Order: sequence, then structure tokens, then C-alpha cells
Amino acid sequence: MREVFASKCREFGRVCNSVRVTVALRVTRGTGLTSTFQTELSSLNTLTDRFFDVGGNMVENAMTPDRKKSEMKKPETFDVEISAPKVRFGKRHMVTFMIFLGMANAYIMRTNMSVAIVAMVNHTAIKSNDEVIEIEDKCGESTNETDAAERSADGPFVWDNKQQGYLLSSFFWGYVITQIPFGILTKRYGAKYFLGIGMLINSLFGLLVPVSANWGYWPLIIVRFIQGLGEGPIVPCTHALLAKWIPPNERSRMGAFVYAGAQFGTIISMPLSGLLADWQLVGGWPSIFYVFGVIGTIWCIAFLIWVYEDPEQHPSIAEDEKKFILSSLWGSAGISSSPPVPWKSIATSLPFWAILMAHMGQNYGYETLMTQLPTFMKQILHFSIKKNGIYSALPYFAMWLFSMFISHVADWMISSGRFTHTVTRKIVNSIGQFAPALALIAASYTGCNAWLTVTIITLGVGLNGAIYSGFKVNHLDISPRFAGILMSFTNCIANLAGLLAPITVGEVIAKSPSQAKWRIVFMICAGVYIFCAAFYAIFGSGQRQAWDNPDKDDDKNEKNQLDSVKIVNETQH
Repeated sequence: MREVFASKCREFGRVCNSVRVTVALRVTRGTGLTSTFQTELSSLNTLTDRFFDVGGNMVENAMTPDRKKSEMKKPETFDVEISAPKVRFGKRHMVTFMIFLGMANAYIMRTNMSVAIVAMVNHTAIKSNDEVIEIEDKCGESTNETDAAERSADGPFVWDNKQQGYLLSSFFWGYVITQIPFGILTKRYGAKYFLGIGMLINSLFGLLVPVSANWGYWPLIIVRFIQGLGEGPIVPCTHALLAKWIPPNERSRMGAFVYAGAQFGTIISMPLSGLLADWQLVGGWPSIFYVFGVIGTIWCIAFLIWVYEDPEQHPSIAEDEKKFILSSLWGSAGISSSPPVPWKSIATSLPFWAILMAHMGQNYGYETLMTQLPTFMKQILHFSIKKNGIYSALPYFAMWLFSMFISHVADWMISSGRFTHTVTRKIVNSIGQFAPALALIAASYTGCNAWLTVTIITLGVGLNGAIYSGFKVNHLDISPRFAGILMSFTNCIANLAGLLAPITVGEVIAKSPSQAKWRIVFMICAGVYIFCAAFYAIFGSGQRQAWDNPDKDDDKNEKNQLDSVKIVNETQH
């Protein structure tokens, strides 16, 4: 291999001599090409505007300078035909499954308060500034089987709607703060320990929620804030691990599966929280936090033991699976240990802004429903706490199922060659964000028909699952090298929008919850969805961007990039 490359250097001697290109071929563990050789071969390809395959043959139709300016595509240099591993369930699947459970655990910790607060608050005795809040009973409590016995099961805390809104948003105050810092730290130091330890903090402080609630409103706010701090690494670390473990042609399926853990966690959390709150034998609502806190702690320990940072560090991964993963991740995982982040290029990238807008719209809409749907079902539809948890979970069960289905459709659209990455992402994302907007508009006019309301919301939120094959994995498309950082940034800004959701609901509902005021809440949510989805549909892209090109590291410091080159071209004559 060394001789083949040297002969190509002589053939293009002017170029080789100009940069003193030589090769130090380091083959480790007998696995073939190393990242060092790939980097050097890539450098020659860039400088000559030609591409050579791993056998030294020149590939036609090389990337032209014009194309390099617009978007970055994987060059044929690394388009090595390596078949998928024979084992169907490999280490990458195990890592994906563990992250899926972690995502589920994260959303359990995030959503359990949404149901618990219904049982914690004394809804018949809420006062604010000595004024009793009037709840419009237009539909009648007997309509949905809420009897006097169930109403007497109100909790001990007298928190008005504004206080409830701030309490539900306090988790996101901490969650937002840690997004960007952990995105940067993850790129430099790895994702595993930040994710595992962060979620351990989240789980342990979840165990303290009942105690802190008895201490007072502000101690509970602080505990939920710390839980948010602990959960902050979940998304940037997940993206960073996926970028290192999952080949591009599996990302729609694997990415959708991992992020479907959010729905799976919500499906588990809401009905089980309702049952635990109603089951006084286990202590009522405090048991919600004890049960899930213990489960979360167990997952953290298992994750730290069984998951590794990347395929090269895993001690028992099969060689064929490792080759399959690494050969597909050109410039994505480890060619440069800590490449400089092209902040200016990112800030001026419309595809990045499209992802950011879609993410903001999604978080505002999703957090509105996730944190407020149980309250809406209590105040307007008058479901009991047990039924509330079950019916609040139905939309997320539908979302989970549809996200799995649409991920396979998205992968087929791309692999069939009939649709580009860009068109695929735009189509599925439009389904995922326009559908819930239309559902919210329709649900705001269903009146007292509780089952029709639940059905429409379930359908809309179910179709929202398409976003996991849309903008949610789009960071990996446009920039696999900086996917974790990009996700941390968009997730941070998006969660600023998300934390406003429960506060906005509290301000709109204020002291007189009614169908008319909930209609305003739903219309605001629908408007945000529509605007952000339209922005993504216009400016989104599924192509790898030029600023993510590993070869562009040479532009500022070409000499340093070639320091590892050992054999000088002239010495071979």
C-alpha cells in the first residue's frame, strides 16, 4: 500500500513536492487502513482534485471546487464495500438499546411531575392573594366519572396555576444551562461519563422530591432545578455517541429508535404515575418519585459498566462489526481528536438555522402538551387521576409507534435512491409538525366531547413522531463531526422556548381556567408549530455541509496536518 501511494505521489510530483507529501502507513491489529493513512490520502485527493481508492486507482468525477463550496459529500476514497456484520444484534445495537433506555429514563424523570402535581395540589382550595380561583365547570364533573370521593382525594399543597407553571418549568431552567457546556465538553472528553453521571444526579435528586415538597415550595423548585442540571447532558451526549457508533445508512432507524425512548418513557411514566398516586397502600404520590428514582439509579450503573465511548475502545466487539462502523464514518469519529469548531460558518448556515427553528417549535409544542395535558384533562375534561394518567399517555404511545414506522419509511426513501436526504427530511418533518398543529386547532373546538378531544390529540401527537426522522437526526446529516455540539446548541435554545410553555399556560389560564382560555393555549401552540415547520421546509438540508469537511482543517494549518508524514517523495527516486 505504501508503494502504491508513493507511485501516485510521483505521478503528481508537483503537488506532492509542494506539500512534502509522504505516507506513514500504520496498520493496527491487522484491520487495514488506519485513520492516519485515510487522512493523508484524503489530503492528496483534495490537493489534486482527483480521488484514489484504497488500491491506488484514480476515481473519475472527482469533487470540483464549485461543489466543495456548496456542500460536503463523502468522497469515493472511503466508499469501501464492507458488508454488514453477520451477527444481527451487535455491540452498536446494544449501545443503541442502552441509550434508548436512558432516554426513556430521562423523560420519566421529566414527566412524572406532570401527573404527580395533579395529585399533589388541592384543586378545591387553591387561593391566590386571598382570591379563590374559579374553574369553569361547563362540561360537568359527572360527565367523566369523577365523583365526590375522587374529588376529595386532592393533595395537601395550595399552589395556584401560576405557581404550578413555574414549578413545572423549573426543571427546564437547569436543563437549559448545561446544554452547550456539555456539548463542548463531550466533543473534547467523550460522552459516556457525562451522560451516566448526569443521569445519576437526576435520579438521586428525584428521590428527594417528596421530602423537599414537604419543606416548602422553593426547596422543591431547587430540587427540580438540580434534576434538570443532571439531565442536561442527555441529548448532546446521545448525539455524540450515535455519531461514533451508528453508520449513516442506519441513522434514521437507530436515531428514531433512541429518541422514541422519550415516548416510551412518557408511556410508562404517565399511567404508572396515575396508578401510584391513586394507590394509597404504597403512599400515594410520593411513591412516584421513589419508584422511578430507584429504576433510574439502576440504569445509570448498568450504563457506566456496559457502554463504551466508541467501537475502538470496546474490548469485545467483533472485528467485522468494527470495520463496518469505522469504514462508514469518514471524518466523523476520530480523524482529528478535537478539531476547531467553525462557529462563524455554523452561525451563517441556513440549514443549521432551519434545524434550530424546527427544534424550537417542537419543544414549545411538545412541552406544552407534556406538562399541561394532565391538567387540561383534570380541569376541563374532569378525568380522575387514574384515568388521567392513562389517557394522557395515549398520544405518546401513538407517537412511539408512528416514529418506528416512519423511520423505516425514511430509510427506504433514501436507500431506494428515489429521494435525497434533503427531500426525505423535509417530507417527514412536515408531517411531524403540521399534523399536531392542525390537531390542536381541531381539538380546541370539540367542546365537551372528551373522547373526540382525546382521539384528535392522540392522532396529532402520534404523527408528531415523524420529527425523529426529520430535524432530530438532521444534525448528523449536515455535520457528523460536530453533531453533539450542534445538538447541544439547538437543544439549549429550543428548551428556552420549551420552558416558556408551562409559564405561558399559567399566565393565560391564570385564575379562571375555561375552554376559551385553553383554546388560546392550543392556538398559540399550533401557530408556533406551523411557523417553525414552514421555515424548515424552505431552508432545511440533508447534505453534509462544506464547513464539516475534515480536509478543511488543512486550510488554516496544512503544515501541521501533515506532520505525521514520514517518507519524503524525493528520496524514492
